[in-house]
Amino acid sequence: MRIAVTGSIATDHLMTFPGRFADSLMADALDKVSLSFLVDELDIHRGGVAANIAFGMGVLGQRPVLVGAAGPDFADYRSWLSRHHVDTDSVHISELRHTARFICTTDLDQCQIASFYAGAMSEAREIELGPVAARVGGLDLVLIGANDPAAMSRHTEECRFRGIPFAADPSQQLARLDGPGIIQLIDGADYLFSNEYEAELIEAKTGWSPEKLLDQVGTRITTLGSRGSRIEAAGQEPVVVPCPQESARVDPTGVGDAYRAGFLVGLSWGVSLVRCAQLGSMLATYVIETAGTQEYVLVREQFLDRFRQTYGDAAGDEVAARLR
Repeated sequence: MRIAVTGSIATDHLMTFPGRFADSLMADALDKVSLSFLVDELDIHRGGVAANIAFGMGVLGQRPVLVGAAGPDFADYRSWLSRHHVDTDSVHISELRHTARFICTTDLDQCQIASFYAGAMSEAREIELGPVAARVGGLDLVLIGANDPAAMSRHTEECRFRGIPFAADPSQQLARLDGPGIIQLIDGADYLFSNEYEAELIEAKTGWSPEKLLDQVGTRITTLGSRGSRIEAAGQEPVVVPCPQESARVDPTGVGDAYRAGFLVGLSWGVSLVRCAQLGSMLATYVIETAGTQEYVLVREQFLDRFRQTYGDAAGDEVAARLR
């Protein structure tokens, strides 16, 4: 199964605040917030939703096609991704702008305040999926992740035009999109990914009920934080899949991306949606235990042992038969 992952490619600047944002936020003064948080640590890592997802898929033995835009400073990042089995030949390189930057501060409660500089990402709207599909011999699924809004729209429309199944994952861009803009991105998607808050935001902005939403997409996958994830499809009972117990909670940045990576790998293997969610949750656990979105190391037998401890021997054996 050939899967293309579209979305942002960025460098993450991750900071840790040794307090709680809530202690400095006053409910009756949110309209004039002016705060500065003194942070203890700064870590700079590779990131971007599309690159994170593609990296996770590569770690699990797949060769995803990364589609996005980066700056001339992408050379080292490209080499890193290529070494982890990611096809980077369809990454557009800007001649004018730096690779995007994600700047995020996390407090003791794992709450986050973040900013994102688009940079080269604004040129992702220039990328056509047709040549990408021709180069790799066709595409079976395209994940359309958070990106330049015009690029997300273009990729969605092209998938519809070419009959390529797609997974909608608007995530960080939901805040700036209105109802019609969201509908344009998710209507007809084979899969819709969101976290719990984003799920409510989608319903509120589109005016669609949960039932209406399920009529418009194939399968809805909602991550629930420490409670795991929920899988829903029209005419079927929702299924909640728990997540493994993490050994530490270092940084939540990129956890959702890792979940999507594992889920997509499960789809490529042809296993059940429940198994896809289990695989995504296991990989996401590795990320929350690590500082940085692509710094985790997956040792096959250790991964399988943890998977069996959470989901049972039968589930572990099914994954072991496919995990390279």
